[in-house]
Amino acid sequence: MKSLFSTLLVLLFFISGLYAQGIRGTVKTADGEPLPYASIYVMELKNGSSTNINGSYEIKLSPGTYNIRIQYLGYQMQQHQLEIGEDWLEQNFVLKEQVEVLNTVEIKRKEEDPALTIMRKAISKRKYHLLQYDSYQTKVYIKGTGQVTSVPFFLKKKLKEEGVLLDEAYTMESVSIVKFQQPDKIEERVISIRSSGENNGASPSPYINQSFYNDRIATAISPLSGAAFAYYKFRFEGSFREGDLEINKIRVIPRSKGEQVFDGYIYIIDDLWAIHSLDLTTSIQGFKVRAKQNYAEVAPKVWMPVTHQYKISGKALGFAGEVHYIASCSEYQVQLNQDLLAETEIIDEKIEEVPEDLEISKPSDKDDIVETLASEEQMTKKQFRKMINQYEKEALKEQKNPEVVSERKQEIDSLAYKRDAAYWAEIRPVPLTKKEIEGYRRDDSLAMVQQARLTGKDSANVIKKGRLRPQVILFGGKYELSPRTTLAIDPTIAQTYYNTVEGFNVNVSAKLIHRFDSLRKRIEFNPTLRYGFSSENFYGKGRLSYATNNEGKRNNFHLEGGSFVSQFNDEEPIHPLINTLYSLALRQNFMKVYEKNYARLGYQYSHLREFVVSASLEWAQRNELFDQSNYSFYKGDSRSYSYNRPQNIELQNTGFPEHEALIFNAELRYRPGLTYRMYNGKKYANLHKAPELILNYRKGISNVLGSDVDYDQLELGINHGYEFGVSGRLEFELRGGTFLNNRRMHFMDYEHFDGNRTILSTLRPAGGYRLLDYYDYSTNGSYFAGHTHYQFRKFLLTQLPMLRMSGLKENIFVNYLKTGSSPHYYELGYSIDNILRIFRVEAAASFRNGDFVEVAPRIGIATIFKINTD
Repeated sequence: MKSLFSTLLVLLFFISGLYAQGIRGTVKTADGEPLPYASIYVMELKNGSSTNINGSYEIKLSPGTYNIRIQYLGYQMQQHQLEIGEDWLEQNFVLKEQVEVLNTVEIKRKEEDPALTIMRKAISKRKYHLLQYDSYQTKVYIKGTGQVTSVPFFLKKKLKEEGVLLDEAYTMESVSIVKFQQPDKIEERVISIRSSGENNGASPSPYINQSFYNDRIATAISPLSGAAFAYYKFRFEGSFREGDLEINKIRVIPRSKGEQVFDGYIYIIDDLWAIHSLDLTTSIQGFKVRAKQNYAEVAPKVWMPVTHQYKISGKALGFAGEVHYIASCSEYQVQLNQDLLAETEIIDEKIEEVPEDLEISKPSDKDDIVETLASEEQMTKKQFRKMINQYEKEALKEQKNPEVVSERKQEIDSLAYKRDAAYWAEIRPVPLTKKEIEGYRRDDSLAMVQQARLTGKDSANVIKKGRLRPQVILFGGKYELSPRTTLAIDPTIAQTYYNTVEGFNVNVSAKLIHRFDSLRKRIEFNPTLRYGFSSENFYGKGRLSYATNNEGKRNNFHLEGGSFVSQFNDEEPIHPLINTLYSLALRQNFMKVYEKNYARLGYQYSHLREFVVSASLEWAQRNELFDQSNYSFYKGDSRSYSYNRPQNIELQNTGFPEHEALIFNAELRYRPGLTYRMYNGKKYANLHKAPELILNYRKGISNVLGSDVDYDQLELGINHGYEFGVSGRLEFELRGGTFLNNRRMHFMDYEHFDGNRTILSTLRPAGGYRLLDYYDYSTNGSYFAGHTHYQFRKFLLTQLPMLRMSGLKENIFVNYLKTGSSPHYYELGYSIDNILRIFRVEAAASFRNGDFVEVAPRIGIATIFKINTD
């Protein structure tokens, strides 16, 4: 019965296709060349469409008379009135090249390019165009087609086995209803999604909701930014008429070519000073991005994009490919802002004469601003810009939650993934190309084969059946024990290390997670077993944690304990794998450890990341460990392993007797002025825009549970970052503290710093030292540590546009440390960042009291990869 219903449904779609009507055809040049992605706009329906890459189009219309406007950048717009009957109307269009007139703009000073006053007026009205409407709704069709054009030769066979083929189209389509409401709230209902390959949902929001009236498009500076003249030169290349409108063609030229600035053309409507269309190219992280938009009047004096095109292409690590997105916006419903209906003539006071009586008093409130805008027929660009900026500020004060700077909501229709080919053929505004059709056929066939293999109630085939096999312990694996319970076993082969205390040691660990029905509560158990072959010691520990999350209020309780080895610096400045490599290859054992039999109880509370409170209480029996192995591949006589006792300038002998310690730790982290973005009702903090203030207190409690430590430590800190210009960014981390009491302490209780003696650099460019010994300056007195890191857009090598366009960055960093006993320790460094979009290469020099100590290279991960240390 179900099969019969599906057959009838497909038959109905087929019959409706036979009786469909509208217009279809091609858009070409006078020479017969197809014009891909030309804009075709139905004036009466406020409905936009585009040609495909072959210049073909198809628009379904009910019988009637329609005015059709055809646009393509660089060609004359055409408008035709067409009569649609009961059948398809074959209509081909031939566009002529646009001829711009150079002497249509009157200027007062011959030496200034007319583009300057045009862009000054457009920039002064950019916020006006953003605030013209209270809300709007539009229907959006988006199609993304990507293809891999090159892969490393040694991966071609493997990728082919996985179904990834060169030069074949992989296509995604979606149709959504998008609603916008001031100041920045977007609701999207996805009606349908179709993709070749995996059914990954795709939202058009990142593409159609980026306005060139904003200061930035993604990370690139807009030509209409308030600071545009600092980054761009503009050249007037003529104007042309479209009906009653005069359109100015402006060449956008970056003052300094490179990433995150645009190059190309923007077309501005005279008197309205609104965008008519644009064709701009930029580079982001070495990938070339081209953006093309056509605008239409969707409400009186309101021009908004009706077609978008984005082409992204580039190469990385031997891979090359491109993705082309096209979005078509139709059925606009615009609710105008009644405060901004008045039309004001903008005067460029720099070159145009300003009436002597044009004086405007400063408005006192929003109503005063609205009245001034309505009563003044003329304003200078400066007056108008100030007025609109003040209006925006007053409007934001009326918001219920001013700390929420943006709000997004996405809802996917229950039938979105179930639409068949007949449905898409009916609603698709842009015809598929032959390559895209072949891609759908290929992946639909693969999907049918995969579906045929699925059996049982577990229709998604996500639960692995069968017993745990021995190789799982060696190579790891993940098992869904139930829909809410997961067992993950870590690969033991990746946790086999070497150190001089234990020799070769093997770690076996796993993670068992159960999520409760609410999905906001989870319990997790992490056991770890360890055996050292030279020390012949067996260790084990476990951590049990319970976490809740209720509307951004997070609670985490944990209980941890066992018998294990620990580094003297419990933040583990050197990874056991790195220590293994240096020990075996170079006979250098940087990691120093001791034995800890312990139990720890901890709690953490955070509220929307604005503030985080944590506390823990640990009891431990601590024992010194001694070297048991001298093995290394390095056979030279000039180098020997160091003892498992850290070297320190304050404490001559860092050894210690067996003892007990009871330690309390409390920490408060606070981010003042934190703003948020909302997604589907949840708040997400914009952490990079607010400083983080830190207060930490640590107490060694004596004479309780046998504890023989007695000290008090207090520390203050701040982390923050600032952005400068297009892509310059300064980050810093400052820490200062003291021991109020240090009556009884052992070396692991000292304050330690993030040292490094390996060629691998820190994962925190503004938070770790490059050349500092791990324990030389550890202290039980007062201390100050500072780290700064600055990334340039253009410095030394990046003066060359070719290197800037490749995504290469240059950084400098300065690190400083001073304790009560140490000299003034400095590090100065320079790095080339984003090499092959993955690596960072540094050169660092260290100084003590101004005297040079050493210089050495370091290799790290590119700073675009942010490491979460929370």
